[in-house]
Amino acid sequence: MMPWLSWDIKTDEKVIYLTFDDGPHPKITPQVLDILDTFKASATFFCVGENVQKYPLVFTSVINRGHRVGNHTYNHLKGWNTDNKAYYANIEKADKLIASNLFRPPHGLITPRQAWHLKKKYRLIMWSVISYDFSQQISPEQCLENVLQYSRPGTIAVFHDSEKSAKNMLAALPLYLRTMTERGYRFRAIDQ
Repeated sequence: MMPWLSWDIKTDEKVIYLTFDDGPHPKITPQVLDILDTFKASATFFCVGENVQKYPLVFTSVINRGHRVGNHTYNHLKGWNTDNKAYYANIEKADKLIASNLFRPPHGLITPRQAWHLKKKYRLIMWSVISYDFSQQISPEQCLENVLQYSRPGTIAVFHDSEKSAKNMLAALPLYLRTMTERGYRFRAIDQ
């Protein structure tokens, strides 16, 4: 276990740290932002640098609407499959566009050596609850159940603002926000 990886945020408050990976996407991300506005929810978007470069106005909109951003590499690289030097260079390339001290490794795959190196500059954010919205084998209802069942104070929940995840995520997200709000929870972005 690598103690410098954040899997949740210790708190007794009824707070959930909602996160989105893989964007920004020109159609999906704006829909997510509208849903979050409806519930006055803040979130953290772990952005792929290549997508930030393609859709800078969507990226700017995320920030302007009060959300935080984090680095998710430039090309969505898996740490386990990438030479360390190339991995760090890819993250730094993304950092020039994203400018955040938050980092989440794509697929959660990072070696201890990579994590040790990156923790000097970045806060390494993992997750305690994953929606599996990207899986074509589950329904939107199962996606919702995946996050409802395990959410607790301090949960870091992950969804994806990507085309592959859109069907499940866009159906489950508003129901998750509504249900947890009714249970007395608030949604916050992760501190930089």
